Amino acid sequence: MDLLKEMADAFIMLIRSGSALRVIYCLIRMGTSEEEAAVFKKRARNTVVFYVLAECIWQIKELVLGYYG
Repeated sequence: MDLLKEMADAFIMLIRSGSALRVIYCLIRMGTSEEEAAVFKKRARNTVVFYVLAECIWQIKELVLGYYG
């Protein structure tokens, strides 16, 4: 069970760091290219939406496991 918990923690850490790096990348690309700014703005917004949904799902999982476990 410890291995499963460590893998889940590593997975959420990967989601957090990957989302942050993706948003930073999109912001840098928005600053360098005026004509592609709208595309990278939408990609950055989609990344933030993904991150919020992933955190919500993670917290719901923790609540359910805490309640029933």
